[in-house]
Amino acid sequence: MLSDCILIKIRAATLKDLKGITEIYNHAILNTTATFDTEPKTIQEQKKWFKEHGSKNPIVVAEIDKEIVGFSSLSKYSTRCAYSDTAEISIYVKEKYRGKGIGKKLIKEIVDAGEKTGIHAIISRIAEGNKISIHLHDIVGFKHVGIYKEVGYKFGKKLDVYLMEKIYKK
Repeated sequence: MLSDCILIKIRAATLKDLKGITEIYNHAILNTTATFDTEPKTIQEQKKWFKEHGSKNPIVVAEIDKEIVGFSSLSKYSTRCAYSDTAEISIYVKEKYRGKGIGKKLIKEIVDAGEKTGIHAIISRIAEGNKISIHLHDIVGFKHVGIYKEVGYKFGKKLDVYLMEKIYKK
């Protein structure tokens, strides 16, 4: 955990945060299996991604001393209308800030935001080997619902994807 004197601010993302969000995401693309994107994103591509989010699909950031150190989002799960109350979750934390409780704060904030927006279900797809992400999802009530076998290929390896889901009880 970060020391008590360091203030982590979790807040709604703005377009001004895109540079920090993009840097974190591009690092994940090039160095992890947290995303199956394989080519870094431009600010223009990320701007399009940002604008696809609205009040029902929020993006939040974690900020320390005005530096974006992580972000989380709820994205449309599908463009098909029957999925309109389902979102897909994403969480990314800057490498040097991992293991300090920021991911936990981000996932709690975005799950709470999803409930407030009227989302009914959140889906998460987690590449094999990401035990920390699975643990974070367990903390906020996600359940394991399946495994897609060998559906991803990154860094010269076929990867399984673990499926987790959270249903809001009304």
